[in-house]
Amino acid sequence: MSAKAQINHELIPEHTKLSENEVKALLKKFNITIREIPKILINDPAIANLNVKEGDIIKISRKSRTAGEIVFYRGVIKE
Repeated sequence: MSAKAQINHELIPEHTKLSENEVKALLKKFNITIREIPKILINDPAIANLNVKEGDIIKISRKSRTAGEIVFYRGVIKE
């Protein structure tokens, strides 16, 4: 099950930590490795309460008036 960040501000998009199964499915779907995913720092305030570790993948869902919902993925790194 995924964990969601609880930061409630209209300018902060929803951040969700992917489960191991979700990570496997994502990497297989796009035929990529975790090294190919853009990065997010482990100390980023948006993921502070997600209990993340290096190597986790975060799903970022942004609302858009023109495109609906846009999803981005970021790999957690220490620095």
